[in-house]
Amino acid sequence: MTETVTVHDALIFAMVMVSAVDNSMNDQEMARIGHLVEHTPVFAGFQPDTLVSVAARCATLVAGPEGLDIALETIRDALPERLYDTAYALAVEVAAVDHAVRPEEIRLLQLMRDRFGLDKLTCAAIERSAIARHRKA
Repeated sequence: MTETVTVHDALIFAMVMVSAVDNSMNDQEMARIGHLVEHTPVFAGFQPDTLVSVAARCATLVAGPEGLDIALETIRDALPERLYDTAYALAVEVAAVDHAVRPEEIRLLQLMRDRFGLDKLTCAAIERSAIARHRKA
């Protein structure tokens, strides 16, 4: 990838990857990504009209040879360490939105956790809070 990956791009890559890992990006996941980009403080200064092009760059990267590993490395390298848990939390948020976290999504989240060096307790807390936020009455 010749274009620089910004912090915002890397966070979007994490969300797009978890949405696409099961070969299906549903409307709920896409809407959640858009909502998170527009309303999450970490995206301050990001131009939402570039979201589609950033997602397309991610798809191109993942589709290449060893794409998953390269994409995970790209995300890790573009983010300061203090945002690793933020990337994980955003990915979990997208995975949880449709109330059906598939095995492929779980596996990708495990790969992110390992690649970012996040501890299991932190990840469990992030996951549990997403479950609570998306629970229906």
